[in-house]
Amino acid sequence: MRIAVLSLPLLALVACATPEARLRTGLVNAGLSQSIASCMAERMVDRLSLVQLRRLGSLSSLKDKRMSDLSLNQFLHKVRALKDPEILTVTTSSAALCAFR
Repeated sequence: MRIAVLSLPLLALVACATPEARLRTGLVNAGLSQSIASCMAERMVDRLSLVQLRRLGSLSSLKDKRMSDLSLNQFLHKVRALKDPEILTVTTSSAALCAFR
């Protein structure tokens, strides 16, 4: 019971997280660097639907634990596997712009 009471504020905080924050966290968990993930999330959140953002978030479960950071090419290979042309287009353009910032 005590754990349930203590975890309520944490659950409320997670529920309030913005789609951009969730996407950024998902990109970092997938293996992208913090700076690339922040830049990409800022661009992508306004261009993709919530369903598409969730699909991208599912990629974080594919991270190879032996690798500290994922290259953009490796990440885009995983995005291609989602077979959603809009996700691929938005992700590729965001990755390209953010890589040269």
